[in-house]
Amino acid sequence: MSKGRTLAGRLGAFAASLLVASLAVFLVVNALPGDVAGTILGSNATPQAVEELREQLGLDRALLVRYVEWLTGMFVGDFGVSAFTREPIGVLIGPRLAVTCWLVFLGMGLAVAVVLPVGKYAALRRKRLSGQVVSVVSQFGMAVPAFLMGITLSLVFAVWLGWLPANGYTPLLSDPLDWARRLVLPCTSLALVQSAVLVRYVRNAFIDVLQEDYFRTARSIGWPLRAAVSRHGTRNAGLQVVTVLGLQLATLFVGAIVIERVFVIPGLGSLLVDSVAKRDLPIVQGVVMLLVTLILVINALVDMLYLLIDPRLKSDTEGVGE
Repeated sequence: MSKGRTLAGRLGAFAASLLVASLAVFLVVNALPGDVAGTILGSNATPQAVEELREQLGLDRALLVRYVEWLTGMFVGDFGVSAFTREPIGVLIGPRLAVTCWLVFLGMGLAVAVVLPVGKYAALRRKRLSGQVVSVVSQFGMAVPAFLMGITLSLVFAVWLGWLPANGYTPLLSDPLDWARRLVLPCTSLALVQSAVLVRYVRNAFIDVLQEDYFRTARSIGWPLRAAVSRHGTRNAGLQVVTVLGLQLATLFVGAIVIERVFVIPGLGSLLVDSVAKRDLPIVQGVVMLLVTLILVINALVDMLYLLIDPRLKSDTEGVGE
């Protein structure tokens, strides 16, 4: 199978997944109980006023028509307008997406910087007390929810010690130093929770490599343990690690919702929660669809990274179509 056909097939699968996801998001959001027009006008509104507002919002049209209009609008970057403020949803989402991306990618970057050396250490020392301690600590960390980690760090470093601000957000261009100070606790909260999950996967990936024949061969011809791990282990364990990192990065966008509420950060999560509370369905649809798209894009990128880490996968893929 040619590279062009392989790429076209994957792009087609991505587009189909995106289409199915958009339909699912639209149907689920519009199946929520209650009436948007009635919520906006309040309990004292007359039925006539509610019906007039439903017509203005386009809620009186067929479900299929509304879905097609929403889908075609997103292709040109038009997510619609807020049911309450009538502001363009793209204008509301843009700045908040930047905030969430800073939180997610800095948190994941910090987690990766921790788990790669710690996971490798735990694999090499798995039969010693120090390696077993790392495994126990990571197992305990997996049981700690993100919001509890955030509250604990805020209590210790913001309330008791007073080293860092407990909440709020400052734009990067307004004050870079204060921006960094306010992201330390939320990013660390996300990183610690993710590290607890990732350490075990990284540890197991390196243990699998240590049991492979090529690794034993390298050791038998005189390679030092750390040199053999660095030369053979890191690359061959990379495929499993990238898989887990991709999945965890996707879940971080969802987990960031909790952290944003704990630290009062104006990101996508806060916008989503507030919109659900007000039943501003156009914003809910737009934010959820954006999160789903980000997750699908991340998964597609992870799939492509496979080919870079292990070229044999490309050969297998091309061989299937021959």
